[in-house]
This record gives sequence, C-alpha cells and structure tokens, in this order.
Amino acid sequence: MTLPPTMNFVDHGTGGGPEVLTPRQCQTPLPQAGEVLVKVAFAGVNRPDCLQRSGRYPPPPGASPIVGLEISGEVVGLGEGVTQWRIGDKICALTNGGAYAEYATVPEGQALPIPAGFSMLQAAALPENFFTVWTNVFQRGKLKSGESILIHGGSSGIGLTAIQLARAFGAHVYCTVGNAEKVAACLKAGAHAAIDYKTQDYVEEVLKLTDQKGVNAILDMVGGSYMQRNLKALAIEGRLLQIAFLQPSKVEVDWVSLMAKRLTFTGSTLRPRSAQDKAQIASELKAQVWPLLASGQVAPVIYQVFNLKEAAKAHALMESSQHIGKIMLTVSGE
Repeated sequence: MTLPPTMNFVDHGTGGGPEVLTPRQCQTPLPQAGEVLVKVAFAGVNRPDCLQRSGRYPPPPGASPIVGLEISGEVVGLGEGVTQWRIGDKICALTNGGAYAEYATVPEGQALPIPAGFSMLQAAALPENFFTVWTNVFQRGKLKSGESILIHGGSSGIGLTAIQLARAFGAHVYCTVGNAEKVAACLKAGAHAAIDYKTQDYVEEVLKLTDQKGVNAILDMVGGSYMQRNLKALAIEGRLLQIAFLQPSKVEVDWVSLMAKRLTFTGSTLRPRSAQDKAQIASELKAQVWPLLASGQVAPVIYQVFNLKEAAKAHALMESSQHIGKIMLTVSGE
C-alpha cells in the first residue's frame, strides 16, 4: 500500500472552546521502532480530549500533539522490531495522541485485536474506557466478587464500562446520575441501583442499600464537594479511586475517617504511563475482558457518531453532559 504524503486531521490550534477544532492537513506520520501505523477507521471522543483542546492537558513528551486517545483501523505500516502485528491486521488501540486523524502511530503493545463479532465502530469505543476502568477498579482498586462499588457518572462511557465490568466480575454495583433517563440506562447496563444525585443524597442512599455499612469501593471523577461525602459512603477498609476532577481538585477535607475506617485513597492518570505499563493492561484485558466482549456479556454503549470534520460538535456534546455512553468520530469508516 502506498501511503499518501499528507493526511487530514483536526487541529486545536492554541486552544479554546470546541469551535477551535478545525480540519487541516499535515504530513502523514511514520512508525518509529516498536510502533505500528494505523489507517484510522473510527476514533473515540473522551474528556481528556476536551481538556487538551482547551489547553489544560498538554500531551506528554514525545506524544503526538494531535488530539485523540483511541482508534480502530487497519495496520498499514510496521516500525523496526514489531512482532505482534502484520500489515493488514484489524485492531483497536489506545494511542498516546493523534487519533483525530486519517493515520496514527501506536506502540504495538497498546493495540488489541477486534473482539469477535464487533464492528470497527464498536471496537474504537473500547480502549480508553476499558484501559482506565481495568487499571483503576481492578488493578489498583482490587475489586472482588461479592464486594460493592459506587460509580459516579454512571451514564458516561467510563461509568457504563465500570458498571458492566464490575457486575460481570460479581460485584454489587451502584451509581450516581443526573436524570431519570440516565437512571434507566444504568439499570439496563447492570447496575443494582442508580441514584439521581439531583433529587437524592447519594450518601444516604448508599448507606440504606448497604445496611449502613457503606461500599467497598468508589470510582470518582467528580472531586470537589464529593470528596468528604465519599469518605462517609465508604465501608471499613474501603477504597476511593480518583480518576478525574470535574469539580475543583483543591478542597478542604477532614481525613479523620481515613484512619478510623482504614481507608485507601488512590488515583491514577493513564496517558503519562509507560508503553510497558499500558501493554500490561492490554494483556490483562485480552485475557480477562475480551472473552466477555466476544460473548456479548459486556458491550460499549454508543450514543452518537460524528464525521471527523464535525469534531467541534462532538466536543460540544461531550461538554454538555447530555450523552449516555460514547461519542465517536468516523474517519474512514469500516
């Protein structure tokens, strides 16, 4: 296959609101050692994309400056030393950036095969959410069968992924959402209970649901006013798993319950982690989660698909929080 010297991509310029996203052309990248070059079929839209576009989340050193963290597509180029993939393989992958483009490079260990029975669109909706949930809920959070977890933002892509995986691995799953439609979506995804935080006190509801014991784990991307309340909602030996801050990250918290209840507070960001770390997550996903996808026990929920040149509309929708599940971009289609 002869690669074009230039490609279409979405530029975010010096940053700003969704309107700064503009289709442009640039040189087609070449895979470096250990990387594959992918002709992108679909790309996912995620909160970190919006942060990078606004100028608040610069890419790590060496990463593509182009926005976007997950893709599906066809391998069309191999860097030196690549052994896991061949030209023509269909994959989905967690990128270090560069997804909003016709071609993207990816470290070979961050790519995964398309799950059996999945379309390229469905496969592109997997990497960012599944890598994030797996490393935080299961690797760091050590969620086990029979335990309970509260998932904030249950109707987001992350939330719906966490609900399905926690339920598939035998946990009791509760979540918070902002309206009745999102309550219904989370219950359909497998949550045992969905709490409307606008009309209910989630701490009170969680304590009722757990016979006043609290939950074993909380997955939180809100922060701010939720910090103190999360500590109240956790059980003895509970784990608070922080993955983002939609509210301020600087708040005053009385940590006495951290000691009294022997709590663990942990968090992580995925993008700055090494290729080796991400490859290990991918390996565990392939072994333990990909069979669940192939069997239909777990599946991404896709809310709306935009053309690549409509990335500004996709970001505006993401920031409105009206969506339920994933927002996607069509790049070259199937």
